Amino acid sequence: MAIDNEAGSCVSADIAAGVPPAAALFHSLADQNRLRIVQRLARGEARVVDLVTELGLAQSTVSKHLACLRDCDLVDYRAEGRQSFYSLTRPELMDLLASAEQLLAATGHAVTLRPTTPDVVA
Repeated sequence: MAIDNEAGSCVSADIAAGVPPAAALFHSLADQNRLRIVQRLARGEARVVDLVTELGLAQSTVSKHLACLRDCDLVDYRAEGRQSFYSLTRPELMDLLASAEQLLAATGHAVTLRPTTPDVVA
């Protein structure tokens, strides 16, 4: 599934185009808005409207980035009535973000990629 020319394409489209799966995975996390969505969902499930409000993004932007993250099986949703609640599907993603924090700190670019609240998916 292609997102747009600025954001690039999603994992399955990248893989179909011959990009190795590891490169496609990192490409899917390279977009700042997708990373922000992952960070928010690490604190617990959320609806699109919640993400729009909390992240200050347009609904269409949130929806297309969620579609990309679903495409690479990092995010899924459950339906409850007419609402969809999105959540992370791979707790291993937090390990990847923890490693990235350590690597960036070691190179002098300390960042926080994982939420520090106790309700983090682990």
